[in-house]
Amino acid sequence: MSVLLDSLASGFCGSDARRAELDAALQSGLPGPRTEAWKYTSLRQLERRSFSPAPLAAVEVDAALLADIPSPRLVFVNGRPSDALSDLGALPAGMQLQTLSSALAAGDDALRFLGRRFERSDEVFARLNAALADEGVLVRVDDDAQIDLPLQLVFVSVAGAADLAWHHRHLIELRSGAALGVVEHHLHVGDAAHLGNTLVHVHLAQDAVLSHARVQADGTRATSLLRTDAVLARNAQYRRIDLELGAALSRHEFNVRLEGDNAQLTANGVLLGNGRRHVDTRLGIEHIARDTSSEMVWRGVAANRSRVVFHGGIHIRAGADGTDANLSNKNLLLSADAEIDTQPTLVIDADEVKAAHGATVGQLDANALFYLRSRGLAAEQAQQLLSAAFCHEPLNALDARLTDQLRRQLDLALARAGVA
Repeated sequence: MSVLLDSLASGFCGSDARRAELDAALQSGLPGPRTEAWKYTSLRQLERRSFSPAPLAAVEVDAALLADIPSPRLVFVNGRPSDALSDLGALPAGMQLQTLSSALAAGDDALRFLGRRFERSDEVFARLNAALADEGVLVRVDDDAQIDLPLQLVFVSVAGAADLAWHHRHLIELRSGAALGVVEHHLHVGDAAHLGNTLVHVHLAQDAVLSHARVQADGTRATSLLRTDAVLARNAQYRRIDLELGAALSRHEFNVRLEGDNAQLTANGVLLGNGRRHVDTRLGIEHIARDTSSEMVWRGVAANRSRVVFHGGIHIRAGADGTDANLSNKNLLLSADAEIDTQPTLVIDADEVKAAHGATVGQLDANALFYLRSRGLAAEQAQQLLSAAFCHEPLNALDARLTDQLRRQLDLALARAGVA
């Protein structure tokens, strides 16, 4: 057993069913380079690290850190909910918000999603989450409820004497005709080197609309492991933007099943690699029903000695006639020591579909740089301007309120990274 798995297993406290999930993860071990889904992401350094379970009490954090984040707001610090920093006074009617720990204590019947099992050996972190998750967020929106104020979910990691691990399990459930906006903020205080292992379930009923923005800006020594599993019913719409801006190692497995006719997915993102960061995103989009659509625009930037990995998988199943699926992944390589690995895949088992996918890796346009310099800009300013413009395109998936907020955070991260 690896040091990592041994340390994570030491925090187990659960049922026999959860114990079976943990045993399955320990028996499989961590995936290696021969495992296709992990071919470009090595876990050799991570498997030698040890993490302690996150304490039950949240750590105190200066409230000024959240000055720009409005309410309604639910805040977690080192994996635990913080009553002092959360502000749920403006929680609108028609939406229920609950922490996983409180739902477990109350024996909530809606926790059936916790019973999902993971069979593949390369799903080791999902298995660990199924065994160890004891905290998270449950968001439910009633039929036809139109929630105007976006829900702000804030996750803060604070450096301490020990490296901690937490396992979150979230549920976002919108019933028929409901609409909601969610903004996730992942922040850090100090040089935190914690591990977050998160599994998110998104269930959108008929005609539901979810706008979802996630800004991952963890510390440069942190490990962020995320899996999102979404299911869309008839006429449901899921609009999402992911900004991967932090952490030493970040990996997001984003899986969507368009199970209802006319379901629509828009999923865009920016992957920022700088320093020695490793950024890995895997899309698994399944078109199952008729007349569904997916539109995905992803941009990657790799500087210094970083590595950016992207896998964009689209599967149009038999019977999914009328599907319209489009994936674009363009990448900027800004250093000879950086690396970008991109793999768009498209499998079509249906007739009468429209599908396009493509990926490019290149450098900044020399002609564009020359044009800007001829107008009086220094070489560094010209590069920064072009890099920022390159990364802004995916932000257009959401409305102006969220887009402006995301653009400011992205520009700040690019400037800190020396890219823009």
